Amino acid sequence: MFSLSSRVALVTGAGSGIGAAIADAFARAGALVFTADRDEKSASATAARIREARGEAESLCGDVSLEADCQRMATTVHERCGRLDILVNNAGIGHVGTLLQTSAADLDRLYAVNVRGVFNMSKAFLPAMLQRKRGVILNMASIGGVVGIRDRLAYCASKFAVVGITKAMALDHARDGIRVNCICPGRVETPFVAQRLKEYPDPEKAYEEMAATQALGRMGRPEEIAAAALYLASDEASFITGSDFIIDGGWSAGK
Repeated sequence: MFSLSSRVALVTGAGSGIGAAIADAFARAGALVFTADRDEKSASATAARIREARGEAESLCGDVSLEADCQRMATTVHERCGRLDILVNNAGIGHVGTLLQTSAADLDRLYAVNVRGVFNMSKAFLPAMLQRKRGVILNMASIGGVVGIRDRLAYCASKFAVVGITKAMALDHARDGIRVNCICPGRVETPFVAQRLKEYPDPEKAYEEMAATQALGRMGRPEEIAAAALYLASDEASFITGSDFIIDGGWSAGK
């Protein structure tokens, strides 16, 4: 429905889950997609799957929490393609715990990836976008960046920060041809969530409780989040910037 023909996109955390689904959707819409992940094998696997489906993709290996890695990825993309049209800052990690169950190291670890990762990647690619007066930056926040969630202190803190960064960047560059938005998903069935479930004493019970949180009575699918990302990256969303796009199955409807 939405075309990204002739666009160049980069998706972090593209090795699995929502990131992989976004990379697939962008490639089907006509974009050349750089699949970036700190796990080289998973990034390569996503790119290979896209190419097998007759899409265009190249893989990159890098850790978004490291500024040098982000700058290296930017150099690679610009050398190969001359530009980046769409940056999706999807890479993220989680943590279960209240304030008393969260160490300073836990908080620092989440901020390094979830917040500094967005900062580092955006800073690496934004200057060239500003020169061209064109670009889309899409950050992956969370419903935990809009409302509080029990036992997710560090995660909520980091995702509220992502929403704040999104809005600040959108205002700073609204007249520069750069659109900046974020997506705030509810719980989605991904390897990320599966890993979080293992941290509970009763993973099966935790799954049922997480699914029940959404008004629709189920978790989302990565493809449903990817559909929102495709829209926000497309020209049809040209009047949208600074938005925290909630796609949570009705979780926040009663908040």
